[in-house]
Amino acid sequence: MMRKFLFILALIAAMTALEAQAAMRVDIINPGQSVINLALATPLQEGQKPAAAMGQDLQKLVEQNLSFLPFMRLTDPRAVLGGSLLAGYEPPALDFRRFQLAGSDIVVTSYWPEGDSGTRPVQLRAFETNTGGRLFGKEYIKVSKRDLPEVADRFCADLLEALTGNGAFFRSTLAFVKKTGKLSANVWLVRPTGRDLRQITKMAGEAMSPAWSPDGRFVVFSHIDPRSHALGVWDSTSKKVQRIRFPGNVVIGPAFTPDNKVAVALSNGKYPVIFLLNHVFQKERILEQSNAINVSPTFDSTGTKMAFTSSRLGGPQIFLKDLSTGRVTRVSQNGSYNTEANLSPDGTLVVYSRMTDYGHRIFVQDMLTGMERQVSFGPGSDEQPSFCADSYFIAFASTRGGERSIYLTTRHGGDAKRVPTGAGAAAFPRWGMPVTGK
Repeated sequence: MMRKFLFILALIAAMTALEAQAAMRVDIINPGQSVINLALATPLQEGQKPAAAMGQDLQKLVEQNLSFLPFMRLTDPRAVLGGSLLAGYEPPALDFRRFQLAGSDIVVTSYWPEGDSGTRPVQLRAFETNTGGRLFGKEYIKVSKRDLPEVADRFCADLLEALTGNGAFFRSTLAFVKKTGKLSANVWLVRPTGRDLRQITKMAGEAMSPAWSPDGRFVVFSHIDPRSHALGVWDSTSKKVQRIRFPGNVVIGPAFTPDNKVAVALSNGKYPVIFLLNHVFQKERILEQSNAINVSPTFDSTGTKMAFTSSRLGGPQIFLKDLSTGRVTRVSQNGSYNTEANLSPDGTLVVYSRMTDYGHRIFVQDMLTGMERQVSFGPGSDEQPSFCADSYFIAFASTRGGERSIYLTTRHGGDAKRVPTGAGAAAFPRWGMPVTGK
């Protein structure tokens, strides 16, 4: 009896170890991140036959999504000895060995139990090839062809969260400005992968610096027309825009606080002052003022830290204010012209644009280590950086391809990837996670 009991304990321990091994994680915070090799098995339908309709379309969308992850390398199906068509979609029908030999760390299977045409359910699973452990699995019901992009985003967000602890990238929508002429620019939205591109304002004049509310309902922006400056507010529930004016005719760089209030630089005499507005966009109190220009506030997820740009030392530099104590510290220690600060949601990093001899470049200051890192490199000029909710991805505007466009990099730098935004110059990207529909 004791021997049987010890055997059961050993079996439980082995199963626990297997599950622990299967919990593969990627450290996206430290610079020395590892590369994950992922393979997509041929999608299957009822009878273990290849799914050649929606199954193939979903496969391509997932591939496109994962190509945006710098730590993800997709396995070429031609490198899989015996091919990527398997006898089933879960163990024991999965031949993990062939994917191991191809260098894959993860294999993803998809199964359409009722076929892959019309409106049908689909099951997606991710397995760690070395142990055979399942990372996660999800079923998406009533999937039609028009639903495939959303299913791909949801699956990739779940996969990213399983690997890194945060799937915000694929759950995000970028607000940005597209310019169509002199003093003519409107606010648009797009997924970071280029999908779901749409225009949300149609106003005469020029929109600048859009920013999402944390609840996903509002996008605020600076708006300039030939007569005045104003705060623009787009409401996703009504799809309407209001234009709010303030005395002094200066409205620069609005941003939301975590409790859905707006901070914005407004006139208050000789220099702009950073004000906090209440929930109906009226002045509540001053957040920062001095005998200098103070603009472009951004906040961490707790709302206790505010990064901003100030000319109090002469040229523009980046500063950080502890709103609980009032203490202000200088962030940018190098260069004579640093602007467009954006504080990471976790409060540990500040990203900003610096004017160099070769154009503007993006730099990240680590507030914990005191180290500064350049994360964008020429050609062209790189400006207006913004952190994703995961404090990892950074969007910025660049002229490296000629016309100004939106690009993505990470807190560690690396090759920048362009976000497809259609024709027209694109600038001022800002991440958001809207909870409302189109």
